[in-house]
Amino acid sequence: MPTIFTILKFVSVNHRPMASSQVIVTDAAGKPNGLLSDLVHDLINDALLFVNLAELDTAADLIAKLREHTPLPADVLEEYGKILNEPCFGLNVAPQKDTIEIVVHR
Repeated sequence: MPTIFTILKFVSVNHRPMASSQVIVTDAAGKPNGLLSDLVHDLINDALLFVNLAELDTAADLIAKLREHTPLPADVLEEYGKILNEPCFGLNVAPQKDTIEIVVHR
């Protein structure tokens, strides 16, 4: 089953990584999950500036790289690890809203 890490690694928009403003985490009914969306936005805006996802195979690899190359505290890295391993049950592309919804079960 894909995870948020998998989605961030393999889904692109116009051959570029997704921008945080384009990503929303929702449940199956399309209700946004603000907490998870905010964590994904932080991850894209801050942490992914320090790494190249194409060079990494797993969320654990990403966390290890971030631990090595950033001053992020352990509790932040732990939260990133949780969100990166969150199972995804689908993607919903909403071009009229310029968003990509990552569907999770929460």
